[in-house]
Amino acid sequence: MNKIIILNGPNLNLLGEREKNQYGNFTLKDVEKDCNSYATKINIKLTLFQSNIEGELIEQIQKSRNDQDGLIINAGGYTHTSVAIHDALKILKIPIIELHISNIYNREEFRNKSLISKVASGVICGFGVNGYIMALDAMKKFLKK
Repeated sequence: MNKIIILNGPNLNLLGEREKNQYGNFTLKDVEKDCNSYATKINIKLTLFQSNIEGELIEQIQKSRNDQDGLIINAGGYTHTSVAIHDALKILKIPIIELHISNIYNREEFRNKSLISKVASGVICGFGVNGYIMALDAMKKFLKK
């Protein structure tokens, strides 16, 4: 059974409350429930982690190099600012999928730049919370190669 971790960055714990026009009404708990259910169906052992703290996300990334087969990350605002997260991801020898609920390329100009894309195996953005299920499917395919 493949082991995959989904990391969610700052403010994603407030899904369902913030910017509903961008992120919808789903809460992070809703997303996690859907991901766990789907992961079971496709035979993936899923770990979910959310933090507003950059260092805690980096700790999880570093741990992933030894105990995960793939990593999906929605780094939130750190996508555009964190060289440290970029550098931690760069060390991994497992597939990485960058994920965003909204389309970062049709939002504010500062969101058009991702420091994660260069180290990711693929990027999913703009499909709402359905992107999480898409990312799990894509990761399953990466791991079959």
